Amino acid sequence: MVVIDGGPLSREQVVAVVRDDAPVEVSAAALAEVVKTRDHVERLAEAAMPTYGVSTGFGALATRHIPLDRRAALQRSLIRSHAAGAGPAVETEVVRGLMLLRLRTLASGRTGVRVETVEALTHLLNAGITPVVHEYGSLGCSGDLAPLSAVALALMGEGEVDVAGRRRPARDALYEAGIAPLELAEKEGLALINGTDGMLGMLVLALHDLHRLLDVADLTAAMSVEALLGTDRVFAADLQALRPHPGQAASAARMTALLDGSAIMASHRGPDCNRVQDAYSLRCAPQVHGAARDTVAYVETVADRELAAAIDNPVVLPDGRVESNGNFHGAPVAYTLDFLAIPVADVASMAERRTDRMLDATRSHGLPPFLAADPGVDSGHMIAQYTQAAIVSELKRLAVPASVDSIPSSAMQEDHVSMGWSAARKLRRAVNGLTTVLAVELLTAARALDLRAPLTPAPATARAVAALRRTVPGPGPDRHLAPEIAAAETLIRSGELP
Repeated sequence: MVVIDGGPLSREQVVAVVRDDAPVEVSAAALAEVVKTRDHVERLAEAAMPTYGVSTGFGALATRHIPLDRRAALQRSLIRSHAAGAGPAVETEVVRGLMLLRLRTLASGRTGVRVETVEALTHLLNAGITPVVHEYGSLGCSGDLAPLSAVALALMGEGEVDVAGRRRPARDALYEAGIAPLELAEKEGLALINGTDGMLGMLVLALHDLHRLLDVADLTAAMSVEALLGTDRVFAADLQALRPHPGQAASAARMTALLDGSAIMASHRGPDCNRVQDAYSLRCAPQVHGAARDTVAYVETVADRELAAAIDNPVVLPDGRVESNGNFHGAPVAYTLDFLAIPVADVASMAERRTDRMLDATRSHGLPPFLAADPGVDSGHMIAQYTQAAIVSELKRLAVPASVDSIPSSAMQEDHVSMGWSAARKLRRAVNGLTTVLAVELLTAARALDLRAPLTPAPATARAVAALRRTVPGPGPDRHLAPEIAAAETLIRSGELP
């Protein structure tokens, strides 16, 4: 059970709800704050003086006062007109993420919604009902408007939802789950859609995946160094301390531990070794992986701040003031989404270079061409490296930032936008690409280590090779990682690998 109490959520809680279907509950204290704020909003709604978002139109129509008897229609119209996304439906976990994070903001007591609205969104999450949200429609400013509007539309009993992989009319799914469709009251339409929850949810999921993938990248790099008869001396702690980046030190220490006790590496140590320096893709792995780790660490600080934020416009402050603001602008999240796409592309690029080196008989120090059992008859891992190369080329394109672009909207009222949703969508594709690139290197390095027999690899890398032999192709128990990567990651998490 994840309890939403109006305070921050942790990244771990988000993943638990979004991917593992942990149930959600809003605390009594949070609901009491929601009631208190709503009472104040209702008094403003009855006042003669217009209040933006409560008794006026929205955006470029903010100066238009809306009569009392037309305000329910205004809320319905807002959601129906804004649920105008297009393109393929996005993933269930993305929609669950934006639902959860919007619920957290609604429960903060700063938005002015009713308790019924908070409870309806809670029930929707817990019932496993996922509104159909389309790929395009958010500019990352004034919130993820079209995606969040699709969720609000489902709460109204309109539009389509997904239940257990089956697309259905929202009204039917709500009826079967015992959830009454909402008729939105003053302020609630804006409160449901004016947040950066979609891009933030995707950021949290990317961080979760990159923690795991960067650990696996250290493993694949160490296995490649070993298979290519490289040296681990360059990973020594005293050398790393000369450039004191924490991520670099962590990656170098892990690679050193992974290579400890390797008979393959011991076989070419000593005065007879003619190797002077390894290629950069081997020697500089801690520097690249470490820079990626440090980027992830910075982005985590931004994500954690956002998970404590209450984003809406206008907001209801604790002293009762209803104030317009610009906190819905997605720039803080958009930048970090773009930042992460750069090291993702670079880590993948370095892994592809190591893979290519193992397949080239002129650079692999005794390995057969393409690691083939019968070169010429058998192409070995040749086309697996082609796949890596195609993905790495795409990752370079995906690393081009989305957040430097802006297209004015809403009759020039919204004249600068963040494009954070677009940054999040391309980062998801980039993380998937990195997963595949590392899976290819992992399998290639394992094959190369087998071909070094009778010399034996380090105990740690030998365990990784053994785990790969037990891996069944196809979807594994962890649907978010390739089965090969999941096997290696399981060993790391269990403590069997450094």
